[in-house]
Amino acid sequence: MIAIIDYGAGNLKSVKKAFDYLNIECHIATDVGQLKHAERIVLPGVGAFGAAVKRLHESGFFDAIVEWIRADKPFFGICLGMQLLMESSSESSGVGGLSALKGHCDRFQTGKVPQIGWNCITKKKDSPLMHDIPDATYFYFLHGYYIVPEDAGCVAAVTDYDITYASVIERSTLRAVQFHPEKSGDKGLQLLKNWVELC
Repeated sequence: MIAIIDYGAGNLKSVKKAFDYLNIECHIATDVGQLKHAERIVLPGVGAFGAAVKRLHESGFFDAIVEWIRADKPFFGICLGMQLLMESSSESSGVGGLSALKGHCDRFQTGKVPQIGWNCITKKKDSPLMHDIPDATYFYFLHGYYIVPEDAGCVAAVTDYDITYASVIERSTLRAVQFHPEKSGDKGLQLLKNWVELC
């Protein structure tokens, strides 16, 4: 069972619809107790870093996610759900993230901000998460900030938007993407299917 965390800042319906289309059992978790029987967690997200952290704390999900990742259980972050894995973000000074990975989030300084629309990924290493997904595949992006992880070894793919930034990360059972696979057509569905099969 996949638990899609609802903390008031996620694209929940589209994510659930994608898993439903793939005939993968999932439910939207509105409180921490609903994680009890989950085998995998998905953390989607749109909006501001600081507001999301606040809602995660208020709902009790913040500590639950930290414990989940420390226990090396399957986790998948989408868009803001990826950025929240960092220690901090320039979007919200003084606000601490989940700190699952060392690093921070920066704002794009050039080009149209936020980045909205289709852009491609460049693979940095072989990854089962991207099985049957060719290099230079296009996915749908919507974000004004990007992650800067200290450990380059966790970066599975990058994307160019005036700068080159990490768009797919993985470390053990923790995986996350900056784009929206649930809005990225067949290849987005393939990536979600790959993640489930990995777990």
